[in-house]
Amino acid sequence: MAGVYVHFPFCAAKCIYCDFYARVRRDWTPYVEALIGELAERKEFLQGVPPTTLYFGGGTPSLLPPELLKRVADAVRTTFGVEEFEEFTIEVNPDDVTPERAAAWRAVGATRISMGVQSFDDAHLRWMRRRHTAAQAAAAFATLRAAGFDNLSLDLIFGFTGLTDETWAASIAAAIALRPEHISCYQMTGRYAAPDEESCRRQYRMLQDRLRIAGYGQYEISNYALPGRESRHNSAYWAREPYLGLGAGAHSFDGDRLRQWNTPDIDTYVASRQGGEEWLSDQEVLEEKLMLALRTVRGLDLSTLTDDELCRLNKTTLEELSRAGKLILEKAVIRIPEEELFVSDWIVSRLFPEYRA
Repeated sequence: MAGVYVHFPFCAAKCIYCDFYARVRRDWTPYVEALIGELAERKEFLQGVPPTTLYFGGGTPSLLPPELLKRVADAVRTTFGVEEFEEFTIEVNPDDVTPERAAAWRAVGATRISMGVQSFDDAHLRWMRRRHTAAQAAAAFATLRAAGFDNLSLDLIFGFTGLTDETWAASIAAAIALRPEHISCYQMTGRYAAPDEESCRRQYRMLQDRLRIAGYGQYEISNYALPGRESRHNSAYWAREPYLGLGAGAHSFDGDRLRQWNTPDIDTYVASRQGGEEWLSDQEVLEEKLMLALRTVRGLDLSTLTDDELCRLNKTTLEELSRAGKLILEKAVIRIPEEELFVSDWIVSRLFPEYRA
């Protein structure tokens, strides 16, 4: 399978935690025209494989007039000869959701909405510089349901300074009460991250336990879904499937070794679409396979590795981690147990061929 990701780097305000490329601007039309131009130039990147998923991310795609989003979606359909996508996601902010816009997103062809709630505590929302309240988030969710969306995802954030276990538990409960099909939860990093790693680990474990009890299966480090509602688009990233990224700061991957990226600057992108590329070495391919597959609960099937990759795999460390309970090895599949996913980066790094204790 293949996917198309379109980056809309526009926001009404910049949140304190955000490290994605986005700017507080409203010059949308020239940017959309540049997107369509890039699509025409790069339509061969997927090598004839029609995309099955389309993802509008940002930034804040919901900030743009729906007619501009429709221009881009229609251009992707026409370019690749795809009438309908198996999954078409639009990221939205709660304060952009109205009955009219929700209906328009349905008309654009979106089948899935990912809404950035981040917290159901109003004090924390103000601190994050979010533009909505907890009540507005719940109302927006109801509006999306009334518009006919039956595949909704909510984003939450934990592990930041000032977040107590009680407040975190309340946000988890509020999300569960809405019963979205999907929940993504991310640990805050950077200057506002909680300095106490143990509290972050505890909040992560709390999240795992409460979502599991509520019927949400964890399928990746940060992602949980009701049965059959895992994100198809994002799952393709972790499986190293090919995808075409359009827009300022967007990345693309050919499914093998080639990674490309666009300049993370709106003006330069519109004027000349500069960027760069890299070809992964054998070692980088192996490390990427390990890193991405072990983010998932499914893990890595060792039979998918080449003979050379198997020879270069740090088997001694693999056995040590398995004995220590940090890895599970079952029928040629290695995976990280649920209780150790919080330290997955540490575990994976020890499997890299160049690792030395």
